[in-house]
Amino acid sequence: MIQFLDLQKITALHGNEIEQAVNRVVASGRYLQGNENKSFEKNYAQYIGTDHAVGVANGLDALILIFRAYIETGVLHPGDEVIVPANTYIASILSVTENRLKPVLVEPDITTLQLSPEKAEKAITPRTKAMLLVHLYGRCAYNADIEHICRQNGLLLIEDNAQAHGCLYTNRRTGSLGNAAAHSFYPGKNLGALGDGGAVTTNDTALADTVRALANYGSSEKYVFRYKGRNSRLDEIQAAILDVKLKYLDQDNMRRKAVAEMYLGGITNPAITLPHVSNFDSHVFHLFPILANHRDNLQKYLRQNGVDTLIHYPVPPHRQKCYREWNRLSFPVTEMIHSKELSLPISPAIADNEVSQVIDLINNWHY
Repeated sequence: MIQFLDLQKITALHGNEIEQAVNRVVASGRYLQGNENKSFEKNYAQYIGTDHAVGVANGLDALILIFRAYIETGVLHPGDEVIVPANTYIASILSVTENRLKPVLVEPDITTLQLSPEKAEKAITPRTKAMLLVHLYGRCAYNADIEHICRQNGLLLIEDNAQAHGCLYTNRRTGSLGNAAAHSFYPGKNLGALGDGGAVTTNDTALADTVRALANYGSSEKYVFRYKGRNSRLDEIQAAILDVKLKYLDQDNMRRKAVAEMYLGGITNPAITLPHVSNFDSHVFHLFPILANHRDNLQKYLRQNGVDTLIHYPVPPHRQKCYREWNRLSFPVTEMIHSKELSLPISPAIADNEVSQVIDLINNWHY
């Protein structure tokens, strides 16, 4: 079976260094808020190109804490509207509603599957105060139009960089393009921990300090609580592991791009719509999503022939029970994507012969 994502093989790529890092933390006796966190935060901020990186427990917390910090500092207020892609993962939207802000769902561009600048601009009202830009699938969603819209309308630009570690826009990395960015280090991400983890990056010192305090029960001084905070801290073992894997992130992303090039050059089945890629620097291929009219049939066929795939995502956010107030809304582009999308295996550890096997199977598929 060709696994969709073989985490054992990915970990083994840097296994010796990871084992040494874990042993170092165990021997230190310091498991939270120690030197490993300080080292990773410094290195990750430098890599992303921001003044600050604050380690937190996971990617959802990173998003929630950004919005909460803006509320605590008076920049945002409950009821303010936030532009959000309609076809994003549920975490993006949860972070908005968790803070009693109002998500305004906007359709993606059908070519890139990223937030449509034109549709986003039309959705802006006097209550719109921020845009949450999601670099979905590992593709940079930022462009000159997004920058112009945010500047012209005085919108905060918050990046959901959970799927795009290392991605570039010209000579800047995603995670440094807006006012603040959230990062997830879930094990399957391009930069993945061996457990959960996340971070906030920003050039805003006040925001970084507020996020750090909120993530530490609301305290920046021991036993003194300025905010009603939460416990959301990146543990020392995960920080140490991430510091090891960060050194190889660009190298691992290059392998992902090589696999993507094989798929793009090899899949010729006319029933398949491949990702449109005009600039390989602006994509790190966290996922390789294809669109197929008979997606479920294709997934079953590949599984029967030893290839594991995943659907990202089978049910769009506006059709979820937790947002039942949106269930009658219509987002046809988003609904089409969610009914046709299938993600093929892609990772730094997948072998060329495995990629070729996937290509051959897809080219021989008939529905």
